[in-house]
Amino acid sequence: MNDNVRNMQVSILSDNWYTLKKVEFEYLNNSKQWEKQSREAYDRGNGAVVLLYNTDKKTVILTRQFRMPTYLNKNKDGMMIEACAGLLDENDPKTAILKEIEEETGYRIKTVEKVFESYMSPGSVTEILYFFIAEYSEKEKVSEGGGATDETENIEVLEYQFKEALDLIKTGAIKDAKTIMLLQYAQINLENLMK
Repeated sequence: MNDNVRNMQVSILSDNWYTLKKVEFEYLNNSKQWEKQSREAYDRGNGAVVLLYNTDKKTVILTRQFRMPTYLNKNKDGMMIEACAGLLDENDPKTAILKEIEEETGYRIKTVEKVFESYMSPGSVTEILYFFIAEYSEKEKVSEGGGATDETENIEVLEYQFKEALDLIKTGAIKDAKTIMLLQYAQINLENLMK
């Protein structure tokens, strides 16, 4: 617990899709004065994301899907290129990401490696995202992927040369933070993809 926070009151503003909370509290500032503050926090649960890579082919698997919030913020078609990701729901991060990999990409992967975790937007969203990498091969492809039918995801599965994926960051075709973080992690730590 943080001794600089007291008298916290939480109210729910919306729970239509996920939960938007208003939090009013007192915070002991740097001048040692208690000040009243009010913040909103969006709670959508924690999530997991994975970069699928193939060392032999020097490729990565990414996805493309429509994202309404980006469409509302000037992404002209709302489409985003992203690493495979999803919410944990009631699962641990590893179980959740293995499920998402098969649903979204059609690959049944047995082994993933957790590389780090991060708050993605700590000023407004409660989510912690767990980052994984996993090697894939064609023999692990069991379906076309595309997402769970009951989740209306309509996901397109994309395979890029690793260097091409890095170039898509430079051109602005990839603007998703979690995907950029994993591609840069791979650039630094997976030397065989760069050769």
